[in-house]
Amino acid sequence: MATDPVRLLVVDDEQGFLDVLAKRMKRRGIDVTTVPSGAEAIQTLRKQDFDVAVVDLKLQDMDGLEVLDIFKKMVPELAVIMLTGHGSSEAAAEGMAKGACEYLSKPCDLETLVGKIHEAAGRSPDGGGDED
Repeated sequence: MATDPVRLLVVDDEQGFLDVLAKRMKRRGIDVTTVPSGAEAIQTLRKQDFDVAVVDLKLQDMDGLEVLDIFKKMVPELAVIMLTGHGSSEAAAEGMAKGACEYLSKPCDLETLVGKIHEAAGRSPDGGGDED
């Protein structure tokens, strides 16, 4: 029995990264929506449901940790993976304390990211779901 694809929201202010990531995620059967700012991410989350969000730590309009806080207030069960090119162990610890399920540094291996997305959504990468 086929399961619905993982619904992914990616928030990053680097448009080139968003374009490449979206193309690669779609090829892997992930239903991906990309937005270039925290404000747009919040608006998008108000209108659509997602299984997982990947949020860059440094956005032009707001801090990724602020986005994480707002996401967790809006949809407490949303799995959030923090992603950053400016990694610091302090930011990682703070993100995890605020409810992020994972923290990865850019550039990260695509297959690692895809695996973490499926893990966060409670699905196996082959499209199967957990048997409850």
